[in-house]
Amino acid sequence: MKATLDYLVVEDALPAAIITLNRPQQLNPLSTGLMKELTAELERQAARPEVRAIVLKGAGRAFSAGHDLKEMLDRNLDEEREIFAVCNKMMATVQSVPVPVIAAPHGIATAAGCQLVATCDLAIASDDCRFATSGVRYGLFCSTPGVAVARNVGRKHAMEMLLTGRFVDAATAEKWGLINRAVPAAQLDTEVMALVNELAQLSPYALRIGKEGFYQQVEEKQAEAYRMMGEAISCNAVAPDGQEGIAAFVEKRSPVWKDGA
Repeated sequence: MKATLDYLVVEDALPAAIITLNRPQQLNPLSTGLMKELTAELERQAARPEVRAIVLKGAGRAFSAGHDLKEMLDRNLDEEREIFAVCNKMMATVQSVPVPVIAAPHGIATAAGCQLVATCDLAIASDDCRFATSGVRYGLFCSTPGVAVARNVGRKHAMEMLLTGRFVDAATAEKWGLINRAVPAAQLDTEVMALVNELAQLSPYALRIGKEGFYQQVEEKQAEAYRMMGEAISCNAVAPDGQEGIAAFVEKRSPVWKDGA
């Protein structure tokens, strides 16, 4: 199944749903319309039980060049706030949907496009991809992209990206932790689908509560994080999939997931 929406192309590659940003002539800018459409589509695809992961790609020469700056001209403060509220909601949705979201960037991923890669749960990039928080070069410091970037790379590396706006190549992005790994462009789809299929073998329930818990605890102080995650893993252990996994290990057999709460 393949559907062309206003700003996206959505196709089934089960167990994945692939969502492609589809404004290639403009390098897939994150306009308000695109961000609203992507937010809705993330939620729709994640609600399908057969979809075990969502892959985000860009059409044409790039993943995304960031916000549509033409849309930001001649706006008052409240209108600018609305654009970034829509963006913040989209980024939050990437992390709140109950399945892993994998970025598969190529070409360039700049400003809010780099933010989107950093926000995804996992990222495999083509080795020719370049990343930048380049807004500072146009008088618009990448404040919101900096939130996601600083939560993936060290502070000094984040500040170097944010203060200079320079491009970072894929090998450096991997070393710094912005992406999981870089692979030859010809192998990108194969590597991404291999990761999808690996995830699809695991308990949907465990992945769902694991993803939710990770983002809850990661900003907490250690004592509170341990309290929260102690409760989470206890609930996991008594859930049907938790009990099935433990039994399968003890009995030296493959588990049969029930995905029950």
